[in-house]
Amino acid sequence: MRFLLLEAEDVAWFRDDLSGARGAAARLAGRVGLDGHRVGQVALAVSEAASNLAKHAVAGAIVLRVVRTAQHAGVEFLAVDSGPGMADVAAAMRDGRSTAGTLGIGLGAIVRSADVFDLHSAVGHGTVMLARFWARDAAGRPVPGHDLPQAVVEGVTRPISGALECGDGWAARLDDGTPAPGQGAAVLVMLCDGLGHGPLAQMASRAGLRAFRTGRGRSPEEVVQEVHQGLAGTRGAAVAVARVEPQAARVLFCGVGDITAAIVTPASKTGLPAQPGIAGRRMPTLRTVTQRLPAGSALVLHSDGLTGRWGPDTLPGILGHSPAVIAGHLLRSAGKYHDDACAVVATGPW
Repeated sequence: MRFLLLEAEDVAWFRDDLSGARGAAARLAGRVGLDGHRVGQVALAVSEAASNLAKHAVAGAIVLRVVRTAQHAGVEFLAVDSGPGMADVAAAMRDGRSTAGTLGIGLGAIVRSADVFDLHSAVGHGTVMLARFWARDAAGRPVPGHDLPQAVVEGVTRPISGALECGDGWAARLDDGTPAPGQGAAVLVMLCDGLGHGPLAQMASRAGLRAFRTGRGRSPEEVVQEVHQGLAGTRGAAVAVARVEPQAARVLFCGVGDITAAIVTPASKTGLPAQPGIAGRRMPTLRTVTQRLPAGSALVLHSDGLTGRWGPDTLPGILGHSPAVIAGHLLRSAGKYHDDACAVVATGPW
């Protein structure tokens, strides 16, 4: 059982005006160290995605992201829209297929140049597309290796409309007390929602993320306490921590504040309750809840920048996709534009 944990930084959202996405993608790819040829491929892929959104989509948007492993950095983007969706995804990705009178080479070109590609689309539910680009060696192979498994935890953040700073954040790490990733390690997942929005909320969220990444706690309660201490001197935050234990087929959860957590299957949504309070300021007596982790399920955490009015019926056929695509779909379908938003999803070989 191989687990890949990526760190991801959402660098820029393009919503109302997609024209700047290509240039921003090229600059970002160059900044993380991709060579000139790879930079050009990233820019072309983003340009094709933006063109598709402009021609076919409703409320289309692109988010550019930096992704990192312990040794390497890459660039990825998510393209999301609210409709009309694709009735035949496989046909849409074949070169020469177009419904807009163009050459129809956009999706095929993106698939060929990306190291990781994932797309979910359903009629009436919109489309979410992920494309990830690593550096390439002299033989044209991704530097980290072709056998990188799918990341088991990924999240997406989005600032309130008109803002650059986002007060929501997420992170994940392996439990230091468990075996190596190939031996069934437990995974700790954290979401931190700084109170309000703007620079002070972002400052609180970043303090919480630092405390999580440097902490040594193993249980959700221990980790929440460490984050609570790390938030001292900030305006505080809502914080939730889940410990995913694939070998035991269970999730342990502890949350403080207005964060939604649920285990989702194709037919069910089981909530995990958080307690009232503000980490960094007013902490309740912490309590951990335990829930079974069914085969093929996903753990979802999200801030109050998304409504809770979603369920398996709003995620048709999506649980087999990457966590980033699931998180992007949740933001697209349940996100609020008048607040910062974050959705983080864990799904893997359990």
